[in-house]
Amino acid sequence: MYEEVTSGSRTRRTLTGTARMLAALKLDGALLIGLALVAVYGLVVLYSASGQSLPTIIRAGAHLGMGAVAMLLLAQVNPNFLRRSSPWLYLLGVVLLLVVDGIGYIGKGAQRWLDLGVLRFQPSEVMKLAVPMMCAWFLHDRALPPTVSSLAILAALILVPVGLVALQPDLGTAALIAIAGSLVIVMAGLKVRIMAGLAALGAIAGWFGWAFMHDYQKKRVLTFFDPNTDRLGAGYHIIQSQIAIGSGGVFGKGWMHGSQAQLQFLPERSTDFIFAVIGEEFGLLGLALLLLLYAFVVARALYLAMQTQDTFARLLGGSLALTFFVYVFINAGMVSGLLPVVGVPLPLVSYGGSSMVTLLAGFGILMSLYSHRKLMGS
Repeated sequence: MYEEVTSGSRTRRTLTGTARMLAALKLDGALLIGLALVAVYGLVVLYSASGQSLPTIIRAGAHLGMGAVAMLLLAQVNPNFLRRSSPWLYLLGVVLLLVVDGIGYIGKGAQRWLDLGVLRFQPSEVMKLAVPMMCAWFLHDRALPPTVSSLAILAALILVPVGLVALQPDLGTAALIAIAGSLVIVMAGLKVRIMAGLAALGAIAGWFGWAFMHDYQKKRVLTFFDPNTDRLGAGYHIIQSQIAIGSGGVFGKGWMHGSQAQLQFLPERSTDFIFAVIGEEFGLLGLALLLLLYAFVVARALYLAMQTQDTFARLLGGSLALTFFVYVFINAGMVSGLLPVVGVPLPLVSYGGSSMVTLLAGFGILMSLYSHRKLMGS
């Protein structure tokens, strides 16, 4: 990224042509490399998981392209504009969720999409960005850690979209939205005793909420504790996933040679359960390599967030970086049987358009916060 230039007795370090271009575009080279490596890894695995379907790879590549464009455009936006527009983006997202709950397109038993004719998208994806932006906007000019009254307002700001998404029903996305907003609050200096109290309230709410869950959602929770109670029903996914990961061993069976995936014993192998395909075909080493790439992306993203000099930027940047980690943690835990199945994709690897574009858009916002860190004002 740098080259040495000697002038007389002095040597100066100057940016290379590539580095100058990245700086002009407000992009972080190290983070881009990490994201690109994960995306390429994902396309290789997806080709095998989809049954060597070129149309699937082409669509996934198109989604990556749209996400890259969104990342590039958002990296150019001044963070002060992002901060001022946060309430309006949040309000738009809530309105779209209300529209979806009223007239949204129904697919796979859920009413999650808005059909615009030329494309179909999930407004809940907007809230993955809008909620942490709104929480960071609210805390920007307030004393930290947040007071009880501020916490009450923040809870309402988070729970409104979470409730609307849960009604679709989409518990996985609802959980991710809640986590993204909660991370902002935690990084704002929330006291440990308050977190413990909120965790207790959450447990109580979960106990009451059990009565309102759909039957398939209850089965997911019950089979998490013992998948063998319904081996051919609700427990089938996790049992096949564990077989796939375990049979891969250390080195795996080889690319496109996984029996669970290629013989279609593994459900949702190109989306939610693609982590199991990696374990079967590339083994423990393949999983470790992917997790190392994820760790690099998260570490670099956290570094960029910590370098910002503004409360809004630090809180939002940290939330975006840690939410990416939560994606990985939940999917890996879900597929390996350590967490209940909630339908969270493996970031930049699982097939899915809306989620991929949202993730890359979030990294575009993070790069904007970092590159404009010396220009941010009130």
